[in-house]
Amino acid sequence: MKMKAWIEAMRLRTLPVSIAGVLTGCGIALAYRCFQWLPALICLTFAIAAQIVSNFANEYFDFKNGLDRKGREGFRRGVTEGDISPEAMKRVMLIVMALDCLLGLTLIYWGGIWLIAIGIVIVLGAFAYSAGPYPLSHHALGDEAVVLFYGIVPVCLTAYVQSGGWSGGEMQALLGPLWLNALIASVGVGLLGANVLTVNNIRDVKDDAAVGKRTKAVAFGAGFMRRAYAVCAYAGIFLIWLAFRHSFPLWGIGGYLLAGICCIPLIRSLFTSEGVKLNAILRQTALLLLAVIVWTLVAIAI
Repeated sequence: MKMKAWIEAMRLRTLPVSIAGVLTGCGIALAYRCFQWLPALICLTFAIAAQIVSNFANEYFDFKNGLDRKGREGFRRGVTEGDISPEAMKRVMLIVMALDCLLGLTLIYWGGIWLIAIGIVIVLGAFAYSAGPYPLSHHALGDEAVVLFYGIVPVCLTAYVQSGGWSGGEMQALLGPLWLNALIASVGVGLLGANVLTVNNIRDVKDDAAVGKRTKAVAFGAGFMRRAYAVCAYAGIFLIWLAFRHSFPLWGIGGYLLAGICCIPLIRSLFTSEGVKLNAILRQTALLLLAVIVWTLVAIAI
């Protein structure tokens, strides 16, 4: 039971979000012929571990702040249910964070010493979601955090360390096609990633409202967030296509059209489902994002 509880605490169903961000950065590097497998692998491992740290922190701090209750409709929380002690969760969370920071330091070889500052921001973001004087997830800012830390940061950082940095002058590179398309794609990934959180918060809206956790679903209502999900789904797919449209043949658009079609039953189910039935939609939303990015990579490579 203990190992199962730790695996559940990692929230494996949500990890495609962090994987997709790094793979998108790799797609940018492939499109501009600067892909390097070693920094890409390091970025992927770092991103997955960072999300696991964030998930552990969310479970630990929500328990400490009294925001979880036993028998909640969401995925089982080991600390709240008594499967994992708070001390053990805190200890493992800090160990994984420390190891991930050491791994991240190796990226200095490709990106420069200033990446330490980015690493600090990422670590602070992992904790700021659930902890600190102003937890983002408690003040309807969780979606923006997802767009930033699971979209913009991993996509642009992964592309950066593979491209050799701001070659040709910082401003010129910033305005260049590689960085412009990386930014466009990163926002698309962030919007689709935020939809995973949207489903999570719609499912938990009653539990969160009861304990004073002010997510967007609590602040604006589940109906509003269901409509926001539909908008973000299609906007995200469009932005990813827009960023890569010149990097693959015309037939490549087929995968994006198929993804748009797949959104229809997902959105319909979101509008007609409640409680634990939303867990399947959450998983499918994460897999949709990953599928779009895998298709992008395949279309670029062929």
